[in-house]
Amino acid sequence: MYSLVMVVFVASLQHSQRSVPTVPALWATQAQHRWASSLPMNTVVLFVPQQESWVVERMGRFHRILEPGLNFLIPILDKIRYVQSLKEIVIDVPEQSAVSLDNVTLQIDGVLYLRILDPFKASYGVEDPEYAVTQLAQTTMRSELGKLTLDKVFRERETLNTNIVHSINQASDDWGIRCLRYEIKDIHVPPRVKESMQMQVEAERKKRATVLESEGHKEAAINVAEGRKQAQILASEGEKTEQINKAAGEANAVLAKAEAKAKAIRLLSEALAEQNGNAAASLSVAEQYVSAFANLAKESNTILLPSNSGDISGMVTQVCVCCLNCSCVVSREVSWDWAKVFYFI
Repeated sequence: MYSLVMVVFVASLQHSQRSVPTVPALWATQAQHRWASSLPMNTVVLFVPQQESWVVERMGRFHRILEPGLNFLIPILDKIRYVQSLKEIVIDVPEQSAVSLDNVTLQIDGVLYLRILDPFKASYGVEDPEYAVTQLAQTTMRSELGKLTLDKVFRERETLNTNIVHSINQASDDWGIRCLRYEIKDIHVPPRVKESMQMQVEAERKKRATVLESEGHKEAAINVAEGRKQAQILASEGEKTEQINKAAGEANAVLAKAEAKAKAIRLLSEALAEQNGNAAASLSVAEQYVSAFANLAKESNTILLPSNSGDISGMVTQVCVCCLNCSCVVSREVSWDWAKVFYFI
């Protein structure tokens, strides 16, 4: 009995060693660093690691998927056909050429992040799921780049990544694979196109500098004109205020002079009403007459003299009559007092 078990175990071991497939070339790239090994042997008692799914076939037909932990298999009848990793897989998409909408040839590469959701579909839905997804990513990338111009490729990079992920997931649902995200690493443009882009950038910067400079001159001119306008307004307001103040001052001066003159006349009237006031007024008028007559020939050679220039008393009487007739300037009482004064002279 023991020898029979040993023969069955050796046969199962030899069968497992003969059925170990070769590792795909895509797994062997250094950029991916993905763990890969040969298929495990059927040793009856198996321990499946965490985040792995082992697909078991019984007599060449799918039997079940081993979950992480302790599992038992029947030798010879059961065979581990596929080992699928449930971790997130990173695939480096090789560089490829694509033509944009404006007929510019670009060299572009990227990184693809995916995860196996259904080990059964990933094992039996496609021969090499990772290679299929990589080819799908390349074709989708070329298709999406053909819809955009060169300028939009750089501006809408995030949108481009989202569209590629959406297109990949639509085709990879039958493979049990979910594309999590896609990132474009580098975009290389031809040297001549790169020089043209550099010239365009410089021209755009010069244009913006010219526009900013013209806007600065415009704002400066507006500020100067606004300043002149405000200065003229303030000057006119100041001149207006000055004229108002000057007019008010002149009016106040006229009023002050009139009040002073009225007060002087009032005081003179009171003085004339006192004793010997008439004689004092006559003396003052006579002195002013003599002083004025003495200055007649000082300013001009032509002199017009009255016929009775030597009659001082007659001149004083004429002044009396004039003061009596000027009742519109002074009050009647004051004019009458002056008339009395000059009459008695």
